[in-house]
Amino acid sequence: MIITKTPYRISFFGGGSDYPNWYRKFDGAVLSTTIDKHIYLSCRYLPSFFQHKYRIVWSKIENVKNINEIRHVAVKNLLKHLNFKSGLEIHYDGDLPARSGMGSSSCFTVGLTKALLTLKNTKISNYNLARKTINFEQKIMKEIVGSQDQVAAAMGGFNKIIFKKNNSIKIKRIKKNKNILRLENNLVLFYSGINRTAHKIASGYVNTLTSSKKEYIQKIVEHVNEGEKIIMSGNIDDFGKLLHSAWNLKKKLSKSISNSKIDSLYNEAIKFGAQGGKLLGAGGGGFLLMYMKKNYRKRFLKRFPKVIEVPFKFSDEGSQVIFKNLNR
Repeated sequence: MIITKTPYRISFFGGGSDYPNWYRKFDGAVLSTTIDKHIYLSCRYLPSFFQHKYRIVWSKIENVKNINEIRHVAVKNLLKHLNFKSGLEIHYDGDLPARSGMGSSSCFTVGLTKALLTLKNTKISNYNLARKTINFEQKIMKEIVGSQDQVAAAMGGFNKIIFKKNNSIKIKRIKKNKNILRLENNLVLFYSGINRTAHKIASGYVNTLTSSKKEYIQKIVEHVNEGEKIIMSGNIDDFGKLLHSAWNLKKKLSKSISNSKIDSLYNEAIKFGAQGGKLLGAGGGGFLLMYMKKNYRKRFLKRFPKVIEVPFKFSDEGSQVIFKNLNR
């Protein structure tokens, strides 16, 4: 049996520029961090005396005899892609809801790929794991997804991730300093309660990134460098203001990125002392990240008791195997 532990991520700036149809023409960059919330995946070879050959446990329980009968599309295609013939049992558990803007789809695929390759006793670096997952999601699954979530989930840490026209990816690790610790302390995650599928939201604006939306994406990428400067030597409160600026730019990409419920929650948080924030992921729902100091946060949550706060800390580790037993 193999068990992997893979972190969710928070993306601050640069979202949109990590889509291939953008960075293969103009380069791209994002500023992001992983957090201490994880997806756990366990895989084991299934003995032949079971009536089913594959058992997949997620929000559903699937017991099937043929790969093509598996309803979880990513699992089915990944087993085919990695050429698995033996029976398998796969269990999925996540600390946070799926389709909530935390990069859960790519986090799942990174963790499952690492587990399946380890089960085959195949070694792979976390950088190559990210590249393999990007290729699988974009080329094999043909999903409209960017390339930042796979890198963040595989590598872990607080990073500036740079996407080049030649398809290379550079990861600049930003070491913890007092500003990162202050930023961590001043950020809060609110759950909107709205689930959505990221590639469906993204499909509404990704194809126009290199035309009518070019000006907005270029400005969003500029926020990556500015955010890095603030982290390294600036006034950390400026990071909150920069989040507000980037969020207003991102909303210009598509009407589907926000909605009246999200706008209302965001505006109320600003009234209660937040300096800025953003909806995580492609938009439409999920988690709202706000730069909001604790004294303001308590007043806000008291005023809106139905809002769910999810405490978190930044994390340094990427996808890892936490249990390994290859005996069949």
